[in-house]
Amino acid sequence: MQKPTATQIDTESRQGYIGRFAPSPTGPLHFGSLLAALASFLDARANQGKWLMRVEDLDPPREPAGSAELILQQLQDLGMDWDDEVLYQSSRLDAYEEVMDQLQEKGLCYPCDCTRPQIREMGLVYNGSCRERGAPPETPYALRLKTDALEIGFDDEIQGHFAQQLESEVGDFVIRRKDELFAYQLAVVVDDEFQNITHVVRGWDLLDSTPRQIYLQRALNYQEMSYAHIPIIVDEKGQKLSKQSFAPSIETDRASQAIYKALTFLGQAPPTEIEKESPKSQLQWAIGSWESQWVAKVGNLPL
Repeated sequence: MQKPTATQIDTESRQGYIGRFAPSPTGPLHFGSLLAALASFLDARANQGKWLMRVEDLDPPREPAGSAELILQQLQDLGMDWDDEVLYQSSRLDAYEEVMDQLQEKGLCYPCDCTRPQIREMGLVYNGSCRERGAPPETPYALRLKTDALEIGFDDEIQGHFAQQLESEVGDFVIRRKDELFAYQLAVVVDDEFQNITHVVRGWDLLDSTPRQIYLQRALNYQEMSYAHIPIIVDEKGQKLSKQSFAPSIETDRASQAIYKALTFLGQAPPTEIEKESPKSQLQWAIGSWESQWVAKVGNLPL
């Protein structure tokens, strides 16, 4: 494997702008996920780009029946139409398996049966204790990607420069879980390459995942992308809005109010006269006025 270097991401070799929204169908669309969807939609449309939809349905036990369909319907009710067909990660298992086999053949990953308590004792940074073991364990095990003592950095469009030394700050990371489900870090990289994604706009909570994804892109000789990480919405307890924190679903019968509120949270200062217009009219204004630099550079925003 050619060692990655900390260089600025170059997307010039790809033609045009292709963005995406990739929700996990663990429940209906809430305000936090609406913010991420809207920011990625507006950035794509303002740059005359394509906006693709990907459903990250790789964790069936956490996915209530009908959640994916509900999210897609909510987005359409809010006026956000996507290009091309929806890509479901559950249809891509063979592709992930193929890539994982490539990494194993190159000796870039290894089995690990360390438990969560053991990893906590390491200080939450995996210390590579399973790297040199012989045969795979008889108990269930994960597959981890080897990391190097190199800094991976990138210039985020909103947050500015961000860098990590993966080996010391993260450690070798999981690409297939002990339950044999493919890990997010692997699937997102493989699918971004498959869909020719050039720009990723998503929540700040994924900022520190980005160096891992860049590292994996380089290991696979994939194209790299431009990134913009928006603040995440937190409740009065400081918890990220999610199904687990009982975040309420977006009421699409009040779509105009939801879009207006989201534009305000994104720093776009929508004029009061569009507050009661249709979502389509609001989005038309927002596309023409979108400025990613107006988005707050803080990590969390209170609801």
